[in-house]
Amino acid sequence: MWTGVLTSLQFQLRKLGKMEISPRSAIAPCVVLLLSVSFLCRAAESPSYTVVHQESDFEVRLYRESTWMSAPARDISFAKATLNGFHRLFQFIQGANLNFSRIPMTFPVVTSIVPEAGPLHSSAYSVLFYLPPKFQADPPTPLPELNLKPHVWESHCVAIRKFSGFAKDENIIQEAEKLSSSLSRSPWANMTSSESSYAYSIAQYNSPFRVIGRVNEVWVDVDVDAPGSNGCKFNGVATY
Repeated sequence: MWTGVLTSLQFQLRKLGKMEISPRSAIAPCVVLLLSVSFLCRAAESPSYTVVHQESDFEVRLYRESTWMSAPARDISFAKATLNGFHRLFQFIQGANLNFSRIPMTFPVVTSIVPEAGPLHSSAYSVLFYLPPKFQADPPTPLPELNLKPHVWESHCVAIRKFSGFAKDENIIQEAEKLSSSLSRSPWANMTSSESSYAYSIAQYNSPFRVIGRVNEVWVDVDVDAPGSNGCKFNGVATY
């Protein structure tokens, strides 16, 4: 089974090598294949965090400072932006960088919604790839045509809501609203960060080929200096 999948992937990569890199290329099927194989072969690397508050329908995590590679995308939808951004990120980790470095797949892939950064005050997106520890201090330089840049996510506190199924334009807003509602009834009410560059983010952990048991998360930054937040300090729940 995997021989056929990998042969198809190699064929598509050879085709990509003959193409001019363009965010607008009609390559969605190929990107889905790349994303699928990447998750199936994924490493266990993911950003470290500590759970500082937990309730039945959400939790608050403290993430350590980490470096990600960011792919800005001005597509009109979450789904198209994620495909566009991940296609460029996949080329980067497969060696399309000035160091010719191959970088192991990590998870989750995060798509952040940037409010009013698109045309006519519409939303834009940023697709983020967590760099493994080996590359945290000195990330490889992406090829200029990929339009990628390192993003240092400083130590920050994030409210998280998990949801299943596929993350789509039709349901991510509903899931974000559910998280907002949960926070409004909790000690973290009115603590969403006004300094964050992102309205909220969607973290995806699974291959598109996986149908059952999918895991996604809505992330929203919370203000560690807000009254009642206790500075987002560890309260003994769990560290990952």
